Amino acid sequence: MLAEKLESWAKRERQEGRQEGRQEGRQEGRQETSRDIARKLIALGALSDAQIAEATGLTETDIGAMRRDTSPGR
Repeated sequence: MLAEKLESWAKRERQEGRQEGRQEGRQEGRQETSRDIARKLIALGALSDAQIAEATGLTETDIGAMRRDTSPGR
């Protein structure tokens, strides 16, 4: 009885851990996609940091940092 409960608990915990891992992976994927889009918009040079932030969901601080990282001469 106790062994069955422990086994059931362990199985449930593993399932929850896998689900959390998948959710984190999806979130990281969305963030990376947003960053890729922001890099492309920065390269086009037609939008402000505020506009890119609005379009991607990233912060203006993030966009400014990305813009500095991709500026010519770096």
